[in-house]
Amino acid sequence: MSGAGREGHGRAGRVLSGLAVAVGCVLFLGAFVWGALLYRPYTVPTDSMAPTIGSGDHVLAQRVTGGQVRRGDIVVFQDRLWGDTPMIKRVVAVGGDTVACCDRQGRLTVAGRPVDEPYLRSSGPASLTPFSTTVPEGRLFLLGDHRGDSIDSRGHLADAGQGTVPRDAVKARVDATAWPAGSWGMMDRPPAFDALPGGTSRPGPLPLIAAAAGAGALLVLGGAAYGPLARLLAPRRAGGAKEVASGAR
Repeated sequence: MSGAGREGHGRAGRVLSGLAVAVGCVLFLGAFVWGALLYRPYTVPTDSMAPTIGSGDHVLAQRVTGGQVRRGDIVVFQDRLWGDTPMIKRVVAVGGDTVACCDRQGRLTVAGRPVDEPYLRSSGPASLTPFSTTVPEGRLFLLGDHRGDSIDSRGHLADAGQGTVPRDAVKARVDATAWPAGSWGMMDRPPAFDALPGGTSRPGPLPLIAAAAGAGALLVLGGAAYGPLARLLAPRRAGGAKEVASGAR
């Protein structure tokens, strides 16, 4: 290839590498800003949500309003009657539901329908303490997944809200566990609640944000690596061209 041709290819490579770095920076920084606006990290202080979330686990929770919450969601909330500190529990019933435990198979019932809860810590009854209450409109009934070690709505049944919290007490909805290493995973929406009015909520955009950040990082690294690789390969090409020219003589 002539020197002019190699120079043209080199110029095009530099332009493309610069473009890759620019696009990568936009994707990476955009994903970071998007995630920071939508999500907040929380550290879980107790085992009340085990085995879904263990004590000391770090979770990512999407900022949502109480009106976006559905049955089965794991939420971060703060209520004065519950100690006025952020807590993490699972929503099992919403306004208008009659929630009770347990039926003959030891299952929770919501609006008269039994709910299978594969996320529970034990295979025994859904609650060792029987209860039944109707959730007032605009409020939520919350339980921990470790029913034998959770201070939740069952312990507040004598309160004015009958063990419930107002929807506006919700600060965020847990979308994923992020730490410790190896515990990363998205929160599944329990299919048992799908058949109830309103169904379950849709997962947040966290996978898309992570994919955008990953793609951006790869583009930046790939674009930045072009220059050193091109310089490393250039002498070999030049040497090969000289050998060909020498052989022609």
